[in-house]
Amino acid sequence: MTAPVRHVVYLHGFPSSPASSKAGMFRRGLTAAGVRLSSPDLNQPEFETLTTTRMLAQVRNELEQIPEGPVAIVGSSLGAFVAVLAAEADPSGHVDRLVLLAPALDFGGPRLQQFGPHSVEDWRQAGALRVHHHAWNEEREINFTLYADAAQYDALALPTRFPTLVFQGDRDEAVDPAMVQRWAAGRPRVDLRMLSDGHQLSDSIDVIWRESARFLGVDETPGHRV
Repeated sequence: MTAPVRHVVYLHGFPSSPASSKAGMFRRGLTAAGVRLSSPDLNQPEFETLTTTRMLAQVRNELEQIPEGPVAIVGSSLGAFVAVLAAEADPSGHVDRLVLLAPALDFGGPRLQQFGPHSVEDWRQAGALRVHHHAWNEEREINFTLYADAAQYDALALPTRFPTLVFQGDRDEAVDPAMVQRWAAGRPRVDLRMLSDGHQLSDSIDVIWRESARFLGVDETPGHRV
């Protein structure tokens, strides 16, 4: 049996924050079980200039400060895209498994054609788009550099070196379920759980925690180890 994790790094989605409901679920369960959790705020130092390169630097800094493994990275949506890239480039050597929630794996490379209701070409011409930041409940601009920078990263092309548990809603309006299914097919280290849910996976919180806890080596009843 794989050793229980000692530390979990949670990467929130776009546009979200470490205070999201899913981050809170993992924080409560893992803290009660004696497992450390850290969740860098990927909005910092400013949301408008967010890029994949910047997020990867934040995660690398987080991993370098963890004294020992095993470490799991949990990523939600765009955070899952970053999680796959960060695990492959892990400087610590402590990462040994991933949990991906509605993973936006096709955000990088040349594949993305739409960004919400806007085409990528509209975004490029405008230079920035206004989006609703769910965590802050306000409209904020996001620069086109987010997409231009992400185009150099191709998460779909990377090998899957770590055991990876994936939760994907079949009614996801932001991430194509078929894309996630194609990516998981033929990858023996990927365990894909299709759920009757949307992008936020809000109807599946209990099953996500239960299955993730087992995968991480933490009993689903907080306070106990498997």
